Amino acid sequence: MGEDLFSAAADERLSRRSPLAARLRPRHIDDVVGQRHLLAPGKPLRTLIEDDRLSSVILWGPPGTGKTSLARLIATTTEKSFVELSAVTASVKDVREQIAAARHRLGERGSGTILFLDEVHRFNKAQQDTLLPAVEEGLIVLIGATTENPHFEVNPPLMSRSTLFRLAALDDADLATLVRRGFEVEGASADDDAVAHIAHRAGGDGRHALTSAEVAAALAAARGRPIHVTIDDAEGAVDAKAVRYGRDGHYDVISAFIKSIRGSDADAAVYWLARMLEAGEDPRFIARRLVIHASEDIGLADPQALLVATAAAHAVEFVGLPEAQLNLAQATLHLATSPKSNRVTRAILDARAAAREAGTGEVPPHLRDAHYAGADSLGHGTGYRYPHDEPEGWVEQGYLPDEMVGRIFYDPSSHGREGRLRAWWPGHRELDTGTTDAADGHVVD
Repeated sequence: MGEDLFSAAADERLSRRSPLAARLRPRHIDDVVGQRHLLAPGKPLRTLIEDDRLSSVILWGPPGTGKTSLARLIATTTEKSFVELSAVTASVKDVREQIAAARHRLGERGSGTILFLDEVHRFNKAQQDTLLPAVEEGLIVLIGATTENPHFEVNPPLMSRSTLFRLAALDDADLATLVRRGFEVEGASADDDAVAHIAHRAGGDGRHALTSAEVAAALAAARGRPIHVTIDDAEGAVDAKAVRYGRDGHYDVISAFIKSIRGSDADAAVYWLARMLEAGEDPRFIARRLVIHASEDIGLADPQALLVATAAAHAVEFVGLPEAQLNLAQATLHLATSPKSNRVTRAILDARAAAREAGTGEVPPHLRDAHYAGADSLGHGTGYRYPHDEPEGWVEQGYLPDEMVGRIFYDPSSHGREGRLRAWWPGHRELDTGTTDAADGHVVD
């Protein structure tokens, strides 16, 4: 009895000394911050948890998005026994012991078992195979948590028997909510800009945000009570100065960023990129602007630009900050040093304007679909010449509707690949016989 009292007292003292993130673990689904796509009323994961009908799942998401908190929340709502292992320290022997215990538990008490395996991607193929029979026969319900793409890191047989739920990085509003909750637990108040700075710098990681909030509250408490967290405390907690800009600054800086890339000033472009990252700008917003710019201002002058920008956007989703700053910087510098052309932009805008003009724009008969009975009698496809039958792979024939004959929408510049394209492209209509506009190399009649 005495030992139980001492154990309870020790547990209570430890809970008070636990990190803020541990003390703020949600006790109810409604306490979870973020992941509304999974946990809002009526959403799939919430329904399975509330009905205690959860089958094996893989929780995939960046650090600090609530994977472990969700698993432990499930432990408080299920009637099954809940067992937790970490793939960092657990061995095959540990897994087999838990499977044997689950079998004994089921036979003795008729109770099922949920096995939470954190960092499941750390298990190799042989270790994961140990789990497969127990998952397959329903002896255990597996909850695997991973920060890595499970399609690459989790064995396909295990993946096929599990439901994949992808957790998203927390946005600034969610992180600010967490930070305020943390300050409340710490008995502190805080300035709005201090809360915003910690949320910005957390990079979507709730645990990181709460750790920073705990440090900021400690810095404020050193000045005495009442505890009030200022921007200086927040900067000290995250070891970074707040780079502030408001709504206008947001648009001004992104405008400077894009115009620097368009102007081929690599130093300015990477500087404005750094300013945005330091201010906590959403990296996905930056990536979207790079993808747009790659076609809007570079286009076919460097077709690789779009591939590089798109790859950077995927990298932002795949690895997140801070590592993704390297991918964004590489894409920024590639685009800034690429030859520039806005001819793709002009082509689609001019073509859409023409498409809105009066006229039916009928498809010429020789271009119409001839792959059905009766098409010949309508003249569909008659007179069409197959370009691959020609030695040069090109044949001169009309492709525009009558109303558009003679209209030019895409006129390649002399920059980068477009310059080579201009010299080779048989469909260029011999525009190179014209004169060159000194401003941008545009050949004009």
